[in-house]
Amino acid sequence: MIKNVVLIGFMGTGKTSSGKMIANQLGFKFIDMDRAIEKKWGMTIPQMFEQHGEAFFREKEKEMCREVAGKKSVVISTGGGTVKDPDNVAILKQSGKIVCLMASVEAILERTATIGQRPLLDAYEDRRQGIVELLEQRKAMYAQADYTVDTTDMSPLQVSRDVISFMKRR
Repeated sequence: MIKNVVLIGFMGTGKTSSGKMIANQLGFKFIDMDRAIEKKWGMTIPQMFEQHGEAFFREKEKEMCREVAGKKSVVISTGGGTVKDPDNVAILKQSGKIVCLMASVEAILERTATIGQRPLLDAYEDRRQGIVELLEQRKAMYAQADYTVDTTDMSPLQVSRDVISFMKRR
């Protein structure tokens, strides 16, 4: 039996688009943690950052980790920084297999070009440099995954097939 699939990785690596496809193919429910947080607390993540700061958002993110990890037959798309907290990683590992989606800096830059949607990247004057710095900071965190897929030159369908193939081998 396939456990939950937990997608981690930097913003713009395809966690949402691939996650929906994986869930659809497995007959699982798809949970986008960022959207679930926004719905539960009635404000967007950029609003949370602006009104309450990153620490407030990270607290809500941890609460959501506990909530979604208690579910069965789900594909969970985490926020880009969810794995910064070792507690979140431990909670999610108990729930299923952690799959890290990666992509090249250029692909991420292209996929996250819209200003106002990514508070952490918007804070950088040089968006490319921001991506490079944040990826470097998170490298060890992403390395905790059970499996890693480079989505740079893959469609969401190709990513979903790759991830499902990995899950079935486990």
